Amino acid sequence: MTTHPENRPSLSVVVPAYNESARLIPTLQAAADYLDSRGDTYELLVVDDGSTDATSAVAGSWADSRPQIRVLRYETNRGKGYAVRYGIEHAVCERVLFMDADLSTPVEELVKLERALDTGSTVAIGSRPLRESQLLVRQPWYREIAGRAFNQIVQMAATPGIHDTQCGFKLFTRTAAREIFSRCLLNGFSFDIEALFLARRLGYGIAEVPVRWAHQEGSSAFPTRAAWLRGGLKMLGDLLRIRWIHRAVRPLATPAGGTRPTPHQA
Repeated sequence: MTTHPENRPSLSVVVPAYNESARLIPTLQAAADYLDSRGDTYELLVVDDGSTDATSAVAGSWADSRPQIRVLRYETNRGKGYAVRYGIEHAVCERVLFMDADLSTPVEELVKLERALDTGSTVAIGSRPLRESQLLVRQPWYREIAGRAFNQIVQMAATPGIHDTQCGFKLFTRTAAREIFSRCLLNGFSFDIEALFLARRLGYGIAEVPVRWAHQEGSSAFPTRAAWLRGGLKMLGDLLRIRWIHRAVRPLATPAGGTRPTPHQA
């Protein structure tokens, strides 16, 4: 059954941020403007992952007059995976979206993910390689080639049938988010793979959804090509770790949305 707009579940939006003071406010403003326009109950959680710049101060100042915005901070940089997990732990709404601070996927694409949950899935993920997706600004050629190769390895080792584990735009029911991320252990950029691996193991239905996406320069995570390559090699090593540390995980007795397929069921 499709959920009508006036009956939409409340929404928590988690935005992990590390040294994002320069571009965070446009992202938050776009998200708040869109969510306000819908007239639904929501909260926007900015998680400052131990930034060394003014990320917390900038976000806090912007959020002062907005009670639905919360800025969460801890002092030591722990990694994007830890930041997302921390935000989900503090989320209180019925559904939880996490999105990147660079707004590479427009927040309006949320409706596509919501539609997947409305029709029976429990996890909906933005996916760039699907035929219906629109890549408005592509990544550098070497990233595209390496990304395709990396995904083939990820599919063989951890998440068969999922074409894009790394798009930073994912929606969960609150129950699924808690069940999945309470088991996650990786703090770095492999956390997406770990979360989806666990979702599968727990029996949750995952819908892979085409989205609009634009590559954004200026990431503080991988500022150079060498850093990006080192990060990729570490993620390959993490695949073996994910399989080992979660080898005993078994499906839940009644995982909501765990069996009903959607048009882009992964």
